[in-house]
Amino acid sequence: QVQLGESGGGLVQAGGSLRLSCAASGRFFRPGDMMSWYRQAPGNEREFVAAISWNGASTNYADSVRGRFTISRDNSANMMYLQMNSLKPEDTAIYYCKLGPTVNAEEYWGQGTQVTVSS
Repeated sequence: QVQLGESGGGLVQAGGSLRLSCAASGRFFRPGDMMSWYRQAPGNEREFVAAISWNGASTNYADSVRGRFTISRDNSANMMYLQMNSLKPEDTAIYYCKLGPTVNAEEYWGQGTQVTVSS
């Protein structure tokens, strides 16, 4: 059973920084495992934030966070990260990490961590 756990959320002032972590348990990352971050603000649908390929060579970002957020992963530690800089109030949301799609088309989600940016 794969489980994902996010941490690092909190309350920060606009312009500040946070680093989110996602820890995976149940199995080690495998070649081909995509990982990504999503977020959901109150009243909104869950939206894509950033994604990273198995070896980290390929990353993709939502236009709203490009240049401010950086996604990374450490396969040896079964971890993924999201460095968030120059935070804005509109970044306030619950942030979720996702493992997948895997080569077997599986997807796993974490429970989320709250990020609140005050103006």
